[in-house]
Amino acid sequence: QVQLVESGGGLVQPGGSLRLSCAVSRSIFSIFTMGWYRQAPGKQRDLVAHITPGGITNYADSVKGRFTISRDNAENTVYLQMNSLKPEDTAVYYCNKHPFPNQRFWGQGTQVTVAS
Repeated sequence: QVQLVESGGGLVQPGGSLRLSCAVSRSIFSIFTMGWYRQAPGKQRDLVAHITPGGITNYADSVKGRFTISRDNAENTVYLQMNSLKPEDTAVYYCNKHPFPNQRFWGQGTQVTVAS
């Protein structure tokens, strides 16, 4: 059974930092490009960043230069380092494969709230 478990969210002031983690089942980790997505209240879920099995990364324009996605192949974990956080980064953050995220893989996500 495939599992993706997100963690690391919380409440942070504008300008602060958080590091999100996504533990991924070994069965899919080495095969797929993995992405971090986020969904703000009342909005659709959007791709934030993704990373290939070989480590090539790509970012949404809104987070470029502030967020860094990485993966630890030994730990089957994908990370999202978020710096210079803004109130508009407030959302529930999820990980899933990219492209074509699998509906069965969506976990509970981790809440990130940026507020003073």
